[in-house]
Amino acid sequence: MKTVYLLVLALFLSASNKALAHYLWVETAATGKQNKKQEVRVYFGEYTYGVIEEVEGDAFKGVADFKLWLVDPSGKKMQLNTTAKKDHFAAAFTPTEKGAYLVYLENRNINVLDYTEYDFGIFKPEYQSFKQVLVGTETPVEVKKYTEGLIIKEVSNTADAVKLQVFYKGKPLAEGEGTLSMKDLWTKKVTTDKQGYLNFDKPFDTKYILEITHNEKVPGKFKGDAYEFIWHCATYCNL
Repeated sequence: MKTVYLLVLALFLSASNKALAHYLWVETAATGKQNKKQEVRVYFGEYTYGVIEEVEGDAFKGVADFKLWLVDPSGKKMQLNTTAKKDHFAAAFTPTEKGAYLVYLENRNINVLDYTEYDFGIFKPEYQSFKQVLVGTETPVEVKKYTEGLIIKEVSNTADAVKLQVFYKGKPLAEGEGTLSMKDLWTKKVTTDKQGYLNFDKPFDTKYILEITHNEKVPGKFKGDAYEFIWHCATYCNL
């Protein structure tokens, strides 16, 4: 059954529509140490289906014009340089002081997509992905100070559970819908509460990826192409 499902999925995911079916995500350890290099990786695909696109493939090339940012505990923001590997982009930074560091990705430079044949409409995709790195502290980063759009803030992260808060345009996103994924086709639909909070347990020692999407129903033009709405996709990965 799994093989049949993957085959159907592969047939559906043509090169032209992978930008919607897939998502970008950032991987890095949740904690770091002073003066020790912290590695960061950027992937594109669908983790639960075992799909990780290669950097030189057409699918990844369509979303590779992203920016990867680092915000240090003092609030200083800098862009991280990335190096292309086979199936991801690699970056690194070295925490020099104690505090909470924020690593986040944003890509607002993706071409307009026409999915009218799938009854989805014509839209402009925008991706963001968030991960904080705590170095000798448990105080979370106030993410909305440093970027805008659809934002995922890590509130707490223990061995057993994660608590997040989702914002849209600076305000908590009430009843926002998302998908929590693990490997081997395991997914779970999740919803934020009225204050944008979302909790999930971690019964297994594995990778969890949360994907939140939201349609901004405002038409416009991008690179000369008209769109009906902006499709926001934000992700959070817990290793």
